[in-house]
Amino acid sequence: MANRIAQVPYPTNEPILSYAPGSPEKEEVLKMYDALYHDTIEIPMRIGSQDVKTGDTSSMHPPHDHHHLLGTYHKANKKNIEDAIATALEARKAWSQMPWESRAAIFLKAADLVSGPYRAKINAATMLAQSKTIFQAEIDAACEFIDFLRFNVQYMQEIYENQPESSPGIWNRLSYRPLEGFVYAVSPFNFTAIAGNLAASVAMMGNVVVWKPSDHQVFSAKVLMDVFREAGLPDGVINLVFGDPEMITNTVLESPDFAGIHYTGSTTVFRNLWGKIGTNVDRYRSYPRIVGETGGKDFIVAHPSANPKEVATGIIRGAFEFQGQKCSAASRVYLPQSLADKVIAEVKSDLKTISMGSPADFKNFVTAVIHKGAYDRLVAAIEQVKKDQEAEIIAGGGYDNSKGYFIEPTVVLTTNPQYDTMNRELFGPLVTLYVYPDEEWSNTLKQVDQTSEYALTGAVYSQDRYALEEALSALENSAGNFYINDKPTGAVVGQQPFGGARGSGTNDKAGSALNLLRWVSPRLIKETFVPASDYRYPFLES
Repeated sequence: MANRIAQVPYPTNEPILSYAPGSPEKEEVLKMYDALYHDTIEIPMRIGSQDVKTGDTSSMHPPHDHHHLLGTYHKANKKNIEDAIATALEARKAWSQMPWESRAAIFLKAADLVSGPYRAKINAATMLAQSKTIFQAEIDAACEFIDFLRFNVQYMQEIYENQPESSPGIWNRLSYRPLEGFVYAVSPFNFTAIAGNLAASVAMMGNVVVWKPSDHQVFSAKVLMDVFREAGLPDGVINLVFGDPEMITNTVLESPDFAGIHYTGSTTVFRNLWGKIGTNVDRYRSYPRIVGETGGKDFIVAHPSANPKEVATGIIRGAFEFQGQKCSAASRVYLPQSLADKVIAEVKSDLKTISMGSPADFKNFVTAVIHKGAYDRLVAAIEQVKKDQEAEIIAGGGYDNSKGYFIEPTVVLTTNPQYDTMNRELFGPLVTLYVYPDEEWSNTLKQVDQTSEYALTGAVYSQDRYALEEALSALENSAGNFYINDKPTGAVVGQQPFGGARGSGTNDKAGSALNLLRWVSPRLIKETFVPASDYRYPFLES
């Protein structure tokens, strides 16, 4: 075998295509959207080399057109999950021993496939099944996923290059072993890139995976799996399963070979998983790695020195892009009395220009929420605001589910900084504003810190550097990703590693080497070239 120290291609962020009128990418993605819309698909699970069909199926429907059938997918029984675990463990024997640059080549090829021949398909699938506008699909399913793959390969090389010091006559080195067992990846509906990365980042480091995506992201998960397979990922390294999350999770956690979980989703579910892992810890070969990114109740705080138009734009983009269905979405806003009227007027003016409807119509900024459960939750919150004395709807508040699960971008104004919609994660296009007296800036920062159990993202708008420094200090533990004069969404791989603490997760920073380090178990090797041949030390001499 040829010996070498490989250097991977240095990554740069994937350029975002414009999809402007007349552009070839717009024509291509709409053609693909139409083809996928009219083709009823049957999606099996993928366990090892087998496409597994159980006959127990569920249907898939676009959230913006829920009467239309996209297709069906097959759901697992307990035996299927046991098979997936066994298949993963068998695949581990060869995969864990594969040279790292060969693993890197697979995922670099996957990135190029998404950048090229799969771009229209993965974007169109995300538009259809998750009801994303083309811009939201492009920055997620194409660009962010490509960035995850390319940057993670670079981080993998940097990790392996990180070696200890040696001394005369001694050579110290670290080998970064895959975890002993398999990893369970659980991905959410809202980001195709997160779904792909939860499995790929783990596998990249030599691990094997049982991957369960959200029931509402199966359509684009199938495209991700097609990309992995075409890129040359060996069978059994990532096993794709669908179905009852409780049954799947319980079966996974029963295995003594369970080595870790890579999770994005609900805080409540993650806490429950942590408890189950703790209860079962005696049965595992090693302490499982628990990595999770969960909920958020993300804030924007405006200082009296802020620019009202900039704050309004941060609210519109931060709260209403992808219908607020981002764990980083702005959902509580604190405005100083001196600026509140101007900011609110700008928000209302902008909202009058926003269109809502199918993502196939590129004039729409807002589409549908993901499913009936989300729609019902948001309708109930809107109706409760209408009844309460300490809050009012000042924009939006309409809804209609006759064709799709449409909720108007809704702005609530409250006189109570602890009001329900200031505290509770609603995961939809509803943002709540609270107006504070200008002189209460410092106390308002304390309220921001103490209002929510979450600590994912937050933004402060100010032209006063002293005020910004005060906010940075007062809100130190309030957000894992903190934005100055920008909306609290839109983290870019390689630029803003993403994750939060408190009720928002373990803050292992997706899109950085910190996350990849969670999926290895380092082994220190000390080699002494000329070993000692006498046990006596000099201090023993007379």
